[in-house]
Amino acid sequence: MGEEVDRSDAQAAVGARSAVSFSLCSFSVPPKRFAAGGTLDNRTHEQHMRRALELAARATFAAPNPKVGSVLVREGEVIGEGHHAGTGHPHAEIVALSAARESAGATAYVTLEPCTHHGRTPPCAPALIEAGIARVVVAMQDPDLRVGGRGLAQLAEAGVEVITGVLEDEARALNRTYIHHRRTGRPFVSLKLALSLDGRLAAPDGSARWITGPGARREAHRRRSEADAVVVGSGTALADDPSLTVRDFPAVRQPARVLVDSSGRTPAGARLFGGGEVVVVTTDACSHDVQTAWKETGAEVLVLPRSADGVDLVAMLDALGQRDWLELYVEAGGQLATSLLRADLVDRLDIHHGPVLLGRGGPEIGELAVAAIHDARRWRLLGAEAVDDDVLMSYERNS
Repeated sequence: MGEEVDRSDAQAAVGARSAVSFSLCSFSVPPKRFAAGGTLDNRTHEQHMRRALELAARATFAAPNPKVGSVLVREGEVIGEGHHAGTGHPHAEIVALSAARESAGATAYVTLEPCTHHGRTPPCAPALIEAGIARVVVAMQDPDLRVGGRGLAQLAEAGVEVITGVLEDEARALNRTYIHHRRTGRPFVSLKLALSLDGRLAAPDGSARWITGPGARREAHRRRSEADAVVVGSGTALADDPSLTVRDFPAVRQPARVLVDSSGRTPAGARLFGGGEVVVVTTDACSHDVQTAWKETGAEVLVLPRSADGVDLVAMLDALGQRDWLELYVEAGGQLATSLLRADLVDRLDIHHGPVLLGRGGPEIGELAVAAIHDARRWRLLGAEAVDDDVLMSYERNS
């Protein structure tokens, strides 16, 4: 599996993405491509891979690494399993090998291609070979340029039977933020909108607490816990003075907080500056005094180019991607949400509809340069659920 690297290595990898197209590492013994069907072997492969995916999902937050699970099976019996718990922890394959003790001749099911490079922990493909694993079944190839088929090739060249593509769609969904970052160099952008039934972001006086109820807010805190950073614009910071921490959901760490404020409107006494990692993204339109006040709270200030809407949002995503951040959870008001949507920079929408009608006059999503219905982006529904009297819907952009 891919793993975190030094910042200079990550930046070089991002540059390589723009310079060359991705290509599969060459194989002297090509892996077998899984063909879905009703055979006993196929059902067995899917059963064990589904378990590996369940294990991988146990990691609430693994960034900058992917979520990976592994199951070892010999003669039909599970002899070891494990998942990667995050940065600095052993990889899933190593956890499973340790649990099995003796694994010669076994089949290893892994949700992501085993790695061959040294990061903070040793590579997994050589460990599987050394342990005498006879077959490796992989859900998907690793899009990380340092792996890119090399793990599969090393296994095959060592005489290990390799099968790929088992439950690949499910594996891609689990690591959609990791895949996006490895392919673009930018974080995956999830935009959360709390809307009234008639599509308003707030009442005419600007008040928005609370359009949705406690259950929807708990879900928002759960999503915060999964993201590298929570992002707000200066309008939301001024109107709501949020702390942006995870409070209503058990979290292994607090996400970073990002304030997008192009002109320095947000005072340094705002609650989001209350400890932890804070990054303010601004432009040269913000005064030196305001920037100094932000820095004195411990915040980092990034001065980026301007755009017609304030901060150049593409430059912002590029800069935050260089931190190896995989996902931004944006809790924006109308201006920042509109800017991100109009620039086509949103990868996922989390829309929370509260049971209120607010009528005309309140803020809403602004101009998106949609003149006719065929100009509008179509989104794919990921899921919908009722939480108390609210309806929560998640959409992902169609590729």
